[in-house]
Amino acid sequence: MLIKTEINEKYKEMELHVCNETMNDNVREVVRELHSYYDEVIYGTDERGNRRALSIGSVISFYSEGQRVMALNKEGAFNIQKKLYELEESLSDTVFTRISKSEIINIGQIAKLDMNMTGTIRIIMKNGYTTFVSRRNVAKLKNILVKNR
Repeated sequence: MLIKTEINEKYKEMELHVCNETMNDNVREVVRELHSYYDEVIYGTDERGNRRALSIGSVISFYSEGQRVMALNKEGAFNIQKKLYELEESLSDTVFTRISKSEIINIGQIAKLDMNMTGTIRIIMKNGYTTFVSRRNVAKLKNILVKNR
């Protein structure tokens, strides 16, 4: 599979093109995954009580805070009405993974992994948000990262 990136001022928003000589199962699967990643939305409420539609692909992390579940994206944190286990069941496991009892992260938003001597992994996301992988989920995260290389 050839992947090209073209940066040009003529593009006012990001475009994705899937090109092949025939329509086959691989093309259908790629297009389906792209649509599920970019078209799916979840509704959240900001701290002022304003309801917003959040693109699943823009979410950096889902985490629990007290009795609430929050979705974090580059614009801030939003309260959502689903439980973490419901999100884990509905989200693609190739894009999102649970890293602890209280957090699910977007694998595509990982900027850096920092492994220290105690066996824990610190994750630094592209927006600077830092979180930790619980020891129980370290092996699972490593397997997902190796598979997604």
